Amino acid sequence: MNVEEEVERLKEEIQRLGKVQDDGSYKVTFGVLFNDDRCANIFEALVGTLRAAKKRKFLTYEGELLLQGVHDNVEIILKPTPAAAAPKATDAVGTS
Repeated sequence: MNVEEEVERLKEEIQRLGKVQDDGSYKVTFGVLFNDDRCANIFEALVGTLRAAKKRKFLTYEGELLLQGVHDNVEIILKPTPAAAAPKATDAVGTS
């Protein structure tokens, strides 16, 4: 699995484990992600995948490196998908 695939899987897992916020984002703590059996089986390096997703601006969290135990209560926020992107894709359909 390449980095892009792992980031996509991470986004799915955050949506599964997290709570949706009013703005459409999802919030989950690092401890919930780290201690989830399914995540443990999917991600060999969860912290590395989190850093890659943060670098690509899909999510945010405080700090650079998250460690089990010390950072279990750090909130990871998956940014909402831009709703404006969907209508643009359908605007071009049927314009022949």
